[in-house]
Amino acid sequence: MIPSTPQSATPAVSSVPPVPHLSAPLSRATVRRIVFSSSVGNALEWFDFLVYGYFAAIIAKQFFPLHDEWLSTLLAIATFGISFLMRPLGAVVLGIYGDRKGRKAALTLAIALMMVGTFAMAVMPSYASIGIAAPLLVLFARLVQGFAVGGEFGSATAFMVEHSPTRRGYYASWQFASQGLAAITAAAFGSLLTVWMSPESLTSWGWRIPFIFGLLIGPVGYYIRAHLDETPEFVAAQRERAAAPQDTTEKNPVSFGNQWANLILAIGIVAQSTVGVYVLQLYMPMYAVKQLHMAAAASFGVVVLNGGLQFLLSPVMGALSDRIGRIRIMLTTSVLMGTLIYPMFALLQRHPTIGWLLLLQAMAGIFKAAYSGPMPALLAEIFPTRVRSTGLSIGYSIGVTIFGGFAPTIVETFIHLTGDKLAPSYYVLAAAVLSGVSLVIVGWRMRRHR
Repeated sequence: MIPSTPQSATPAVSSVPPVPHLSAPLSRATVRRIVFSSSVGNALEWFDFLVYGYFAAIIAKQFFPLHDEWLSTLLAIATFGISFLMRPLGAVVLGIYGDRKGRKAALTLAIALMMVGTFAMAVMPSYASIGIAAPLLVLFARLVQGFAVGGEFGSATAFMVEHSPTRRGYYASWQFASQGLAAITAAAFGSLLTVWMSPESLTSWGWRIPFIFGLLIGPVGYYIRAHLDETPEFVAAQRERAAAPQDTTEKNPVSFGNQWANLILAIGIVAQSTVGVYVLQLYMPMYAVKQLHMAAAASFGVVVLNGGLQFLLSPVMGALSDRIGRIRIMLTTSVLMGTLIYPMFALLQRHPTIGWLLLLQAMAGIFKAAYSGPMPALLAEIFPTRVRSTGLSIGYSIGVTIFGGFAPTIVETFIHLTGDKLAPSYYVLAAAVLSGVSLVIVGWRMRRHR
């Protein structure tokens, strides 16, 4: 078992006023509040993004009405991807804000901004109503949300792990369990609306229903976050900093210092997880319909399987990582994913049936849970408390932007230009290799510094 980094907890100083002990057991009610408040924003984020991706073809007709259907759809997907360019900026701003003012303050601000983006999508007039302003406002809404979610992951993960040094894997795994729940809900909306509504009604107004549903969740999450207590570990670090002699050479209390190597490794670790979402969850319904010629309802249904496995197994894998080590589980998953993804897509191409698609999605769901369940805690342990929110936010946001935001656009374009329907497997394989190498280096660094 690879030990946790020695920076994972901040030691107490005798002159610092006492704070709640970091190892004190938490009540079930407190645990539920921590988990729900920290994961609700992540769930809302992924629900909104997945719904946008699932209804990209309809959104293209509403806001990007071009004569070339493929180009119109590509513009809708690209607008989805452009929002990821705001993630690094949001990560820097909200990450530093979370390290200065507290995890609670950053979480509350992030979910408020996310609601702005979701509201805009729910009520946005179409191109036929307001012309060129429609796609520009859609782009603005995606940019606002991209900024907000840039700092969401880091602050939420830091909030979870800083409540218990012994159960970090389990607590933080709910970040990705909530993504699985969001995938189930988004796919259920896609499937039910496609079956129950006429194509005309769905295109006209039905696609807005999931965004309105997401908008209703936001205020609940905001209220709960606004009434949370700050984490004991952050409070201890703040009191320790206040009690320490002031260093006139360090004017910025959240200086990133020598964390750049850790940041690069964090980006590499994020690659496999984010590609698993954006290629094997978000893009697969479109892939199943356009490349495998399956019914839209069936394509949404298989995503429910993937999301369900992620929702159920991520906490199990997170808890297991608290016992046997995070890198051991994640590296094994990288090797298995890299080995099996190409044969699975090759079999799916030869046998484009719902059965083979279900098998592929089941494998992807299990691997996603095994890799992503322990991942937030590992990323949190890479960075010390004083810059944890910043490091987590920037590392995760840059990784998602590089490897996830434009993944559907890249894969779809590659298939369009080459006709090779195995393109998704190449992308996933490359991410698995990169993440595997990053994990090996992190493990070596941890052993060297123990």
